[in-house]
Amino acid sequence: MTPLDDMGLVFDALGSATRRTILDLVKAHPGCSVGAVASHFDTTRVAVMHHLRQLEEADLIVSRKEGRTRRLWHNPVPIQLIYDRWTTEYSGFWASKMVDVKYAVEQQSTRRGTHGTGRTTDIEDLHPGSDRGCVA
Repeated sequence: MTPLDDMGLVFDALGSATRRTILDLVKAHPGCSVGAVASHFDTTRVAVMHHLRQLEEADLIVSRKEGRTRRLWHNPVPIQLIYDRWTTEYSGFWASKMVDVKYAVEQQSTRRGTHGTGRTTDIEDLHPGSDRGCVA
C-alpha cells in the first residue's frame, strides 16, 4: 500500500461524524475501553466496533488488549502527515507574504509620521508638558 492509499483510508475514516466523535473521545481519554466509548452512543456495541475497525485500519487509533478489555489510544501521525503534505510548502509562502505586508504598512506609517497610531505625531505628543514653542 502506498502513502497515498494510506491517506485515502484516513480521509475515509474521518468522513464519518460518528468516527470523528469516537476519535475525539479516545483523544480526550487515552487508554479508554471500547465499552466506555460505546456508552456514548445510542447504537449497538457491534456498530461502534465497526467504526473502531475503520479507524484502526487508517492507523488513527491504536488498541491493546488487556485481558478481556481492549484499550484505545489516538495516533496523531496520519493526520500530521496530511497536514505536512498540504500546508508546509504553502505556510512558508504565506508567512513571507505577511512579512511583506508588515513592512509595507510600517513604511507607510513612517512616511506619514503616524507610527501605527493613525495620527500624526507632534513634539507635544513626545514631550507632554514641555513649554517648547510657547511664547511667554
